[in-house]
Amino acid sequence: MGTLFVGLILAAIIALVVRSMIKDKKNGKSLQCGHDCKHCGGHCGQ
Repeated sequence: MGTLFVGLILAAIIALVVRSMIKDKKNGKSLQCGHDCKHCGGHCGQ
């Protein structure tokens, strides 16, 4: 029973992280772009 409870908590945390990443991607943010355009060639639109 404890394993199921911990598994559900982990699944919920993972779902929240993925949802946050999708939301950030839709807003133009990403983990790959640090908005330091002199290093990335300016493809981020700033």
